[in-house]
Amino acid sequence: MNSVVSRVNAVFAFTLSVLAGLTVCCFLSTAFNDYRTKVDINTVRVLVKNLPDYGVSKEKNDLGYVTFDVKADLRPLFNWNTKQLFIYLTAEYETKANTLNQVVLWDKIIQRGENANLEYKNINTKYYFWDDGNGLKGHQNVTLRLSWNVIPNAGNLADVFGIGSHAFTFPNEYTTNRI
Repeated sequence: MNSVVSRVNAVFAFTLSVLAGLTVCCFLSTAFNDYRTKVDINTVRVLVKNLPDYGVSKEKNDLGYVTFDVKADLRPLFNWNTKQLFIYLTAEYETKANTLNQVVLWDKIIQRGENANLEYKNINTKYYFWDDGNGLKGHQNVTLRLSWNVIPNAGNLADVFGIGSHAFTFPNEYTTNRI
């Protein structure tokens, strides 16, 4: 005859096995979804200043100032296994010192139940657009990309790039006016 502790242990182990199996089924039901969608990005105002970055050194570095528009319908990305989306806008460009520079300019968290239809106009960057030198002035090819992480209830954390990007040029002269 089995003791009470042995029976409770068997029920507990069976319950954990069933929950693990259900979690795997939850993951597999949404694992192969395509989380990409069309994104429209446009720059409204682009400036560059040459300022000392006191956080790193006292040398003058380029500070980019970008105002942008974003339009994307992210509502189809939400399903029963999506808890939230972490959205971020990056600027990508090349300089002589680095073949790939990526700077996060803006981010937002959208939780399930919130409005996921993005239509933002004249948005300022949330984070500073510093270059580690003077690589922004007159730069001909800076590309803005909107990306997101799909944070599920169960499964992999997907890192997705939106379909569409926007390339712009920084001015050839530094701005001396206050921004």
